[in-house]
Amino acid sequence: MSKKVSMLLRIILALVLIVFGLNKFAHFLPAPEVAGEAAEFLGALGKAGYFPILGVLEVFAGVLLLTNKWIGFALVLTASMAANFLIFHFKYDLAGSGPAVLVTLLTIALIYGNWGRFRSLL
Repeated sequence: MSKKVSMLLRIILALVLIVFGLNKFAHFLPAPEVAGEAAEFLGALGKAGYFPILGVLEVFAGVLLLTNKWIGFALVLTASMAANFLIFHFKYDLAGSGPAVLVTLLTIALIYGNWGRFRSLL
C-alpha cells in the first residue's frame, strides 16, 4: 500500500473515531431508535458507564492516528472496538451496521499496510 493511500485511510479512520467518540459526550449526532434487546443492552451499558470510557478510547485512538504516533497501539485499540461494533450490529441492528463495517475495513486495511509493526506479536 502506498504511503499516500495509507495516510488517507488513517486520516479518515481518525476522523470517524474522533467524531463518534466526541458524540458520546456532546450528543451532536442524533441517536438512532432502538428497541427490544438492543435497547436493553445499550441501557445496561449506559448504566455501567461504558459509553464515556468508549468515547475517550475512540478519541484517544483517533488522535494517535491523526498525529501519526503509536500507530500500532492505536490500531490494536481500534481493532478491539471494531470487533465489538460489528458484534453489536450483526446481532441487534444489521441495518445500521454501515459505520461499524467502515471502521472495521479501514482498520484491517491499515493493519495490513502496517503489518511490520505487528510481526513481533506473532
